[in-house]
Amino acid sequence: MARNVFYSFHYVPDNWRVSQVRNMGVVDGNQQARDNDWEAIVRGGRAAIKRWIDAQMYGKSCVVVLIGENTAGRPWINYEIKKGWNDGKGVLGIHIHGLKDRDGDTAGKGDNPFDDIYVDSTPLSDIVPTYDPGGWLSDSRDVYAEIKENLADWIEEAIEIRDQY
Repeated sequence: MARNVFYSFHYVPDNWRVSQVRNMGVVDGNQQARDNDWEAIVRGGRAAIKRWIDAQMYGKSCVVVLIGENTAGRPWINYEIKKGWNDGKGVLGIHIHGLKDRDGDTAGKGDNPFDDIYVDSTPLSDIVPTYDPGGWLSDSRDVYAEIKENLADWIEEAIEIRDQY
């Protein structure tokens, strides 16, 4: 069954890496706002951003947090994670620091964004899966291949986990 997912990520440093994941064609994802559209949304303030996120998340079965070097702790990422979990969607994280950006560079590994979000007294990082594709010595092609090969299964696992809560 093809799933529709919401991709959560830090736009400025990671949009190139995220585009690689989106373009794999493994699952359908939310439409990324173009720079001009996003600027208009941001000008509308917090309420407009929240409405845009809520609308993009509607009808999705899973929130896939694509974790870059500076993703953890960002307020809108936290909002997307909490909303997804509270709406009963599967939630998972994938570290994307090993994918190359537009300039051919990789990044440092970011912190787990689920560490500081709690379900009752349990950190969400103890519940939801987080993957670090490719391992320590792999290159960007290995990271890409592992994500492409496993993304659909990781999503199904996240949905099954969420159904248990």
